[in-house]
Amino acid sequence: MFASPLARRCLAASVRSALVGALLVSVSVHAADADVADAQQKKVQENATTLSGVQVSADMAAPTAAYAGGQVARGGRFGVLGNQDAMSVPFALTSYTDTLIRAQQARTLGDVVDNDPAVRYGFGYGNYSQQFTIRGFQLYSDDIGFDGLYGLLPRQLLAPELMSRVEIFKGANAFLNGISIGGSGIGGGINIAPKRAEADPITRVGIDYGTDSQIGETIDVGRRWGANKEFGLRVNAVHREGGTAVDGETRRLTAASIAFDYQGEKLRLTTDVGYQKQDILGGRSVVFIGSATDVPRAPSARTNYSQPWSGSSLEDTFGVVRAEYDFTPWLTGYVAAGAHHGNEFGDYVSPTLTDNNGNAGEYRFTVPYIANTGTGEAGFNAHFDTGEVTHRVTLGFSALSTNKKAAYAGGGSFSTNIYSPSYFAAPSYSYNVGPISDPGYTGRTQLRSLALSDTLGFMDDRLQVTLGARRQKLQVVGYAYAVDGVNGAKTSEYEQYTTSPVAGVNFRISDQWAVYANHIEALTQGGEAPVNFNGAPVTNAGQVFKPYKAKQNEVGVKWDAGKIGSSLGLYQIKQPSAYVDASNTYVVDGEQRNRGIEWNFYGEAVDGVRILGGANYVQPKLVKTQGGLNDGNDAIGVPRFQANAGVEWTIPNTPDLTLSARAVRTGKQYLDVNNKLRVPAWTTYDIGARITPTLENVPVTFNVSVENLMNKGYWASATGGYLTQGTPRTVMVSAQFDL
Repeated sequence: MFASPLARRCLAASVRSALVGALLVSVSVHAADADVADAQQKKVQENATTLSGVQVSADMAAPTAAYAGGQVARGGRFGVLGNQDAMSVPFALTSYTDTLIRAQQARTLGDVVDNDPAVRYGFGYGNYSQQFTIRGFQLYSDDIGFDGLYGLLPRQLLAPELMSRVEIFKGANAFLNGISIGGSGIGGGINIAPKRAEADPITRVGIDYGTDSQIGETIDVGRRWGANKEFGLRVNAVHREGGTAVDGETRRLTAASIAFDYQGEKLRLTTDVGYQKQDILGGRSVVFIGSATDVPRAPSARTNYSQPWSGSSLEDTFGVVRAEYDFTPWLTGYVAAGAHHGNEFGDYVSPTLTDNNGNAGEYRFTVPYIANTGTGEAGFNAHFDTGEVTHRVTLGFSALSTNKKAAYAGGGSFSTNIYSPSYFAAPSYSYNVGPISDPGYTGRTQLRSLALSDTLGFMDDRLQVTLGARRQKLQVVGYAYAVDGVNGAKTSEYEQYTTSPVAGVNFRISDQWAVYANHIEALTQGGEAPVNFNGAPVTNAGQVFKPYKAKQNEVGVKWDAGKIGSSLGLYQIKQPSAYVDASNTYVVDGEQRNRGIEWNFYGEAVDGVRILGGANYVQPKLVKTQGGLNDGNDAIGVPRFQANAGVEWTIPNTPDLTLSARAVRTGKQYLDVNNKLRVPAWTTYDIGARITPTLENVPVTFNVSVENLMNKGYWASATGGYLTQGTPRTVMVSAQFDL
């Protein structure tokens, strides 16, 4: 629930004091260690560890090492297969680095994924969570991984200051990562690699300002110590608060993370702990189409049609411990365990249109949500030869259990207009189910899986074939809302088993070229036949269906010229759906079929010129729909065309002055399955500049950037069947000091 103003001021003061204290400590440590750090020789290791985010130097680039230009990494985590170079696996992945995140002054995860032509995002259903669309299918914010595990990160929003890498996997991934909590991610997934201590010491502090009055302070300290620098510690903290570019909207963020790692000869350990508190007041939410018969033009970019008292308070604590041990030169075992506690309280207001002129109705809807999750994995990685054939065998077990509490209350009804909003005092509740002061358990989800794969290498590993399968158990139990503090009775239970196969081929034609192909699947919870449909009984009422399998086939080519890289992929994903047929039987016979072509490019074209972008074209067809009424129509909220083009230029013969520009293009999309409500295409432009002088022997980075330069008012997303408006023009300025 929202804290009192006094408590908020105390919290802010405490965080600022902690930041200042940490800064003073870091400065003293830096002064004592500077000479030693400058003279220290980095340890050379034959095999770099596969633990995310740790890059102790090696005689060859680790899979997570930055590519030329520093904006993306060479590879990332491919689920149970571990960290791999993207050129060596039969899948598509782009990993965005901390260097890019800081250069673009990203404030949310959505700001980072905006760089990817295959990804777009909007808000959740009536709230402020970021929901992503990859290859035309939704990825819920609940279903983002953290160092390879689901269920650990904050559920709605995540501070980029806690991220070392944002790894975007393109395509179905049930074998690689297992089924997610929310069952989304059919078209791809996102994994966050945590920050860890690097080979060189880090003492970085910063201040920043953003439109309209967002002021922030950050600190990032990392050290390695020990005879061989085997111990590492990384501490990050951020506090930011003030008004945003949306009229009347304020946001407050407090977040911190601590990462410890040990890199021994055989044993490797990591521990990551994080805390995040986000408060939103007067937040602009989504717009529901209601009884409007056409998509309204978007209001001016800054207009806020929610109520001043609406908002959300999100508090999360999470952590994970991971260990790897080399039993022999060819066999490594690993184990990881993590936990997450999330506490949310949202007081939401979203307009529902009543006509085509922007008139709308609003009401108050309050939802507390509490979730506790425990998750873990364990397994073995082995590599050996059988004659001329090499093998990389993985055997992994994963488990997750989450319990959630929820309630809801609401009341009031008032009229407004999205172009000229009216504001009212918060109404009293007319109903309170749960109740919101003491929500009871409403659901429990348990996931179990066992995965086995073998990557066979031929022709000196130029040709690699990956074969495997994951056996999965999905159990979901629902409960009625609590009454008078007593938990409700069980209302539903879903328990099913299924197997998810994978087959992939990757062929290195040369050092620069690779071609690949894969067949892999995604999973979502199967449906349950309803009792009635259109007033008539359903013949198979109550029948529970096995998890729906979305099947992907993909072929592609990758090119690595050393300083420039690119990939081109063609894919088809078929996702089944269910409906009641003409005989009033609930059947799994519908389908969404996405066929697409995806192109990415990145790197440093010439010295000082860095490029990043690509394009994605997809046909999101609905086929075998109920009665054939919508056959051939586009799926809701899926643009056919998306493109990004970004460039950075460090001007020669200047004190590292860098200019940047980016254009983001998104095609039209539909708000309904009938394809009568069309959301217009849009293009936004971003610009920036930074300079990195040295002041009093301290490297400093001054950064200024402008998002949505033209202050365009536009509907950014129709995902979910409602409208999310794009961010107004936002100016951000920051200064970072590397002590």
